[in-house]
Amino acid sequence: RERPEETPQPAPRQISQERQKITGLPLYFQGFLSVRHSRCQEFRVYWTELRGTVLFFYDDKKAPTYSQKLDISTLTSATNVYPDENGSAQFILMLPNGELELKANNCECGKEWKGFILTVTKLSVPPDASLLPGQLTRMHEVLEKEKKRRIMLNDCSRASLNRKSPPSSTLTTMPVCFYAVSRQEAIEMLEKNPSCGNMILRPGSDSKNYAISIRQELAAPCLKHYKVMSKGTSYIIELERRVTVPSLQDVVNYFVSQTQGNLKPFVIQTHAEEEPVFLKQ
Repeated sequence: RERPEETPQPAPRQISQERQKITGLPLYFQGFLSVRHSRCQEFRVYWTELRGTVLFFYDDKKAPTYSQKLDISTLTSATNVYPDENGSAQFILMLPNGELELKANNCECGKEWKGFILTVTKLSVPPDASLLPGQLTRMHEVLEKEKKRRIMLNDCSRASLNRKSPPSSTLTTMPVCFYAVSRQEAIEMLEKNPSCGNMILRPGSDSKNYAISIRQELAAPCLKHYKVMSKGTSYIIELERRVTVPSLQDVVNYFVSQTQGNLKPFVIQTHAEEEPVFLKQ
């Protein structure tokens, strides 16, 4: 029988801060997990972080960048935690696209992982009598943080409906990163949700034209704003050398292409649009 590993310690502060910048999501729980999908391959050990409703998998405990991630916001259910012949504890996450098997060092650790996962996905601390008071307290703290995060995301998405857009917008197919927000609101959206993108198209201060707000991670976070003037059926981007394009979507495309994709449209998501890793259709 394998001897369970000691309780893993958090990654160094600098690495934790770097992961926070990259993921843009709050850290709720972390530790080693073995992962296998659809029972068709060997388990693989990852240093795993639960951030928001996403599991981030790192090949190395000190790696600043994750190698895989899985959005579990659409979790339908999870099996009971059961021990295997080596003393480890397994449970299965049931998602619309398939199953994901997870294995922790022992039953207590497995039940803790399952508890945190159910807390953030179901917005309710599971009534598991085997959880310790300290574990339940941490889950309740995480529950409140996740509720506040969801409220903030909903407020951001509603902001575009609560403000008046420029008159021409009713005749224009608006890009996905258009939000009828002020300059300050755009800054807050970009700073608080880096995982959603780093470029917002918004109404200009005169309510007749538009503006582009961007946030880039250079030597330090850098915020910039560019005027986009509506002229006839075209739009003029106010740069050192003016650029004229035929549509607002082309305004967005221009910034994406000129930065080789470093600028990405800001899109608020309740779950990732990409195919979940580890799962097969």
